[in-house]
Amino acid sequence: MGLKLRSSELICKKIISAILEGEYKINEPLLPERDMAVKFHVGRPTIREALQRLERDGWIAARKGMPAVVNDYWSHGNLMTIVDILQCYDEIPNVFIEYMLGLRIAITPIYMKEAAVHNRLKVLALFAKLDELQDDAESYAAFDWALQQNLTQLSPNPIYRLLINSFTEIYIPMAEKYFKEPHHRIVSNQYFNELVTSLLKGDVEEAEWITKTMMEKSLILWKKKSEEVKAK
Repeated sequence: MGLKLRSSELICKKIISAILEGEYKINEPLLPERDMAVKFHVGRPTIREALQRLERDGWIAARKGMPAVVNDYWSHGNLMTIVDILQCYDEIPNVFIEYMLGLRIAITPIYMKEAAVHNRLKVLALFAKLDELQDDAESYAAFDWALQQNLTQLSPNPIYRLLINSFTEIYIPMAEKYFKEPHHRIVSNQYFNELVTSLLKGDVEEAEWITKTMMEKSLILWKKKSEEVKAK
């Protein structure tokens, strides 16, 4: 069973790569199951399993008795679609980091506030080792990922938890790319300390505002850095 699952996942990735590279175009059919089984040297049950997974995540639309058709994945996909796309790149494209930072503006202040309202002391405890944080991209990425995971755990709304968990495989690589810039680490460290100060005062509204301001600033900093790279 384990080998079969690995085979179907490998086939999924190959089909997704082919879609992204234009080998299979939107609204065009894939190969029939029989032909795909021959192409990938596996049985049809393995192909069927791969296709079911691709349909679940919005990549294709199944048709009874006919080959599946490629969807407009930006319209029919879900969070796993983003993960699938990023796994096809050796290096995460800058624009996806921009998308992630934009998403954080919308949701991070909310689950941070909810966590602070219901578990303020536990939120403060997340910063206990802030002074020991090493000044490198890997350390900041790991700290930020752990912070987001724990904040969503401390929020009473489980949707935020599920949302953050969807990015488990790609969050740290994106964060490491963002934190490679020393100035980004400096600004984030200032934010962490300001957030701690507001939480110590018990001013949850201020903590929410500080977080929202920081999320907006992060996006501005990243866009500026990306423009500088393009200009070189």
